[in-house]
Amino acid sequence: MRVVVRPNGQRFAEACECRQTRKLSYAFGRSRIPPKYEEATLESYDIKGPATDASLQMAQIVAKRFADDYPAMMTPGRGLMFSGSSGLGKTHLAVGILKVLVLEKGCNGLFCYYQQLLKDIQNSWNPLTSTTELQVLEPVFNAEVLVLDDLGSVKPTDWVWDTVAMVLNTRYNQKRVTIVTTNFENLPSGGAGGGLTLGDRIGDRMRSRLLEMCREVKMQGADYRETLGREENNASKFGKMTKRN
Repeated sequence: MRVVVRPNGQRFAEACECRQTRKLSYAFGRSRIPPKYEEATLESYDIKGPATDASLQMAQIVAKRFADDYPAMMTPGRGLMFSGSSGLGKTHLAVGILKVLVLEKGCNGLFCYYQQLLKDIQNSWNPLTSTTELQVLEPVFNAEVLVLDDLGSVKPTDWVWDTVAMVLNTRYNQKRVTIVTTNFENLPSGGAGGGLTLGDRIGDRMRSRLLEMCREVKMQGADYRETLGREENNASKFGKMTKRN
């Protein structure tokens, strides 16, 4: 704290800049953003190339608009669902939104990897652990903004479906904002010609509920990790040929 003196001589205490920095750092740490995405921002999302699909740039625009307009210009409790194949930057955009809402809007935010959440719940059943199932789920239920990453990545069982239902229904009823990423096509079960859909992975009832909770942002294009790998391999081959010549 520091003491500030107004022109009229009145003195009052004000939080110093270092305290504000610590407060933001604490809020950021509580959000549990993985180290891999510590540098991810909405501005740094940059997937460009001659074959880049327009949906990727549109997804970035939607993400920026959502973060900028939160919460005034949005339906209470309604979030986003980024859907598309791997390597399109869905998690990057979701984390970018979360950072803006936590660091600039003062929201209580949380990043949650779907597969890890299910493992943490199962681990809480071990009598040797000190963590209870409620302690695992409470932050997920109560976060003002939750990023639920890679939804549907776990093989569905009755228990998995029940857990998904519990998380989504609780947040729906409390009007909490949920931002989802998924690699599965947003179709009902059996709706992809034999391929797996979001309905197959989380159940049609929860898929329907999710559509109430989130605006879908479809993303299409080539996996940038595969593209990067090919470019690196080609560069390596070219370098070897140059040395031979």
